[in-house]
Amino acid sequence: MRITFLGHASFQIETEGKTLIIDPFISGNELASHIDVNQLKADYILITHGHQDHVLDVEQIAKNNPDATLISNFEIISWYQEKGFNGHPMNHGGSFTFDFGTLKYVNAIHSSVLPDGTYGGNPGGFILNSGGKQLYIAGDTALTMDMKLIPLTSGSLDMAILPIGDNFTMDYKDAAHASDFIACNTILGCHYDTFPPIKLDAEVAKAHFDGLQKKLLLPEIGESILI
Repeated sequence: MRITFLGHASFQIETEGKTLIIDPFISGNELASHIDVNQLKADYILITHGHQDHVLDVEQIAKNNPDATLISNFEIISWYQEKGFNGHPMNHGGSFTFDFGTLKYVNAIHSSVLPDGTYGGNPGGFILNSGGKQLYIAGDTALTMDMKLIPLTSGSLDMAILPIGDNFTMDYKDAAHASDFIACNTILGCHYDTFPPIKLDAEVAKAHFDGLQKKLLLPEIGESILI
């Protein structure tokens, strides 16, 4: 499984011959100005919730990849289907097996509204099981006791993508607690630096994780990680 950081909370995941784009917010992110949205290939677009900083480029990528399937909660997928896009709706606690592997839609503590003000349903995250690896994509969330259910119901994780920027989501200290809850010591951080309220002191955050015998990965935008 190859994971490429596209900035903010956006990722490209290549697995089992398929390409997944997660929460694409690229064209509006100055830090990701070197990423060309129109060059991105996608078989699937996963959306954790409806905020603009997670859906800004969904429609452009979907138009460029007309066979792509959008995956999110029922409300978000219904909204995009009315626009003519392909979609697969899910809801909390449900799993489905796709041609790249299995996804489970899990709880997140946040809010969700679509760009036109339409209710975006309850926000969530995904457990991706593919190619013998398991990845938790938390989406925007606070630290929540629900995370303790993940190792109980889904087994061991190889990596987790957690927000760490504070203000709108949990900070790096709560993310370290979350790593205990999910029983995963390798964390890929996201949702930081894009806006002034979520600026991160990366060295302090990494040192905090190091002191707990955990690993915090903060790749450059465009950099890939293999798991």
